[in-house]
Formats: sequence, structure tokens, C-alpha cells
Amino acid sequence: MGEARFIDLRSDTVTRPSAGMRAAMAAAEVGDDVYGEDPTVNELELRTAALLGHEAGLFCPTGSMANLLGVWSLVPRGAEVLCDQQAHIARAEMGAHASLHGITMRTWESSSGVSGVARVTDVTSMMSVGTGPFLVETAAVAIENTHNFGGGTIHPIEVLRELRAACQQVGVAMHLDGARLWNAHVATGVDLADYGRLFDTVSVCFSKGMGAPVGSVLVASQERIAAARVQRKRLGGGMRQAGVLAAAALFALDHHIGRLADDHANARSFAEAITEAAPGAVDPESVATNIVVLDVGERAASEVVGAARQQGVGLSAVGTHLVRAVTHLDADAAACRQAGRLAGELLAR
Repeated sequence: MGEARFIDLRSDTVTRPSAGMRAAMAAAEVGDDVYGEDPTVNELELRTAALLGHEAGLFCPTGSMANLLGVWSLVPRGAEVLCDQQAHIARAEMGAHASLHGITMRTWESSSGVSGVARVTDVTSMMSVGTGPFLVETAAVAIENTHNFGGGTIHPIEVLRELRAACQQVGVAMHLDGARLWNAHVATGVDLADYGRLFDTVSVCFSKGMGAPVGSVLVASQERIAAARVQRKRLGGGMRQAGVLAAAALFALDHHIGRLADDHANARSFAEAITEAAPGAVDPESVATNIVVLDVGERAASEVVGAARQQGVGLSAVGTHLVRAVTHLDADAAACRQAGRLAGELLAR
């Protein structure tokens, strides 16, 4: 018998390009993108911007860079952006907004009963606008949809509309970290443009559930994207014949959006398999998209992750006692169910 397959649910970033995607990459027409001459990159930027209801787009090597540029375009040096305390821009972008752009950050704690989902009054009560030389000025609010460390939770469109109206009343801009906005769209049926038009800047990622090897796109107005293009080069993000990467993202737009529903179903199945052996570790009803966060009780998350790896399952520690699993196109239904059984047996010991 062959060696047992390793089921890697550490993240949906571990996906590898499919045969069709590789063929599209190999056939891509390319040019020098710093000169604006790569036709495949140009197509991706325009198409993504249109999908999200914006004028222009900018292809970036990473989601972190797309977020960095989006927030930078809204928040002057010395001003602040408000976000959730578990937001990716606060926890996982290496302090780049402060260290590179001089932007400060204050965070709210989710109190809506759904992890990672903002309550409008919590956000508006924090805003500091027109306070003169006494308090840091709030320039923008950042929302993450779906919410990574919150367990793939979705911000309801009604909440986002209410928050947008409140921000507009006081002149505060909004940035959407939409790395997994595709998942929110598939899970809710809300049009991507309906989400996108509520924000001044939006970043979306192609290297997670969409299955591309590299790349995110920032969308905004023509003016903001023109400025962000200069800043991208300043940060070392000016790529040349990047069409080979953009082609993968275009392939994902054509072939990988609808199939995200499979990942959502597999995440629910994974959670259900765990509860059969270890009730209380996760509520399957709380699984909204492709991310499952497990409460491992008094055990150290790192210990559980290590033990799971020995059983052939890749998980991630996202807190002292919290473990995350993320389903994706390289882990089919049977593999996710098997991973859930193995993780459940481990947690039940």
C-alpha cells in the first residue's frame, strides 16, 4: 500500500494551479506591466474592477500589498483606520501600515454575536472626526468580508449599507479587505458589485479559494489607482511580464467562483465529523463558508496542530486554544470528511 495522503487544511493558500490554469498561464499574451503594456494584466484589472462596481484595478503580488495600498490611499500619515481586533490588516500584515505609511490603527471587539462581524454602533462610537489637535483623526474604516480569524463569517449586506451611510455622514472612507469576498458572494447570492460599491477601495485575492498561484487586485477610482500604481512601484511591487500570473486569475474568474460552494459544503461536513467524536469543539451551524475554527479547550493549539499533522492532517493555530481548518479545491469531500474524523478523534482523547 502507498503512503497515506496528507490532507492539508492549513489554508486555502496551499492550492496549486489546475492543468487548465497552467495551460492558460502558458498561453498568456504578455508585455511589460510597469509600462502598462501587458494585455492580460490590463484585462484582469478592468474585468475585476467592473465586477466590483469600480472604475479601475491594480494587480498586486499579494493581498497584503493590495490592502496596504488601499488603506494608504484613504488614510493620511498620522491619521487612523478603524478595524476589528482580529482583522487581517491588524494581525497578519506585519505592522506594515504603521511602519511603512505612518498610519495608526484602533480596533473594536465584535459584539454582534457572530465572530468578526461588526455592529455599526460599535464602529461609529469610536470615530474621531474634527477634534482638532487633541485626538487622532479617523480617516477610514476597514471591513473584512469574509472574516478570516472569525471563522469565515460574512458581513450581512444590510449591516454594510448602514455602516456606509454612517461613514458618509461624517466624511470617513471605507476599505474592504475582500480577500475571500468570492466566498461571501457564493454563500449569500449578493452581487459582487453590490458589495464593492459600498467601499472606496476593495482588495480581492486570487491565490486562496480561487486557486491561482499568486495575486490580488485592488479596485477603486481611476485617480486612486493611478496613485496606488506609483506607490506599488515604490514598494517594489512593479512586475514586468506579469500576464502569466494574471492569466491564472482570469481562468479562476471563469472556472472557480461557482465551485466555492463545494468548499463550503466540505467545511460543514468537516465540522459535522468532528462533532460526532468531540461535541463542543465547533458548532457546524456556525460554519458559513470554507473556514472552521475549533475550540480545543484547555489544550494548547500548537499541541493539537502537531498531533494532527502526525495523523496526516494539516491545521493552523490561530490562538492559544483555537485551531483553524480551511477547505479548498485540492481537498475533496472524502478527504475533508476523513480529516474531520481524525481531528475529532484527536480532540476526544
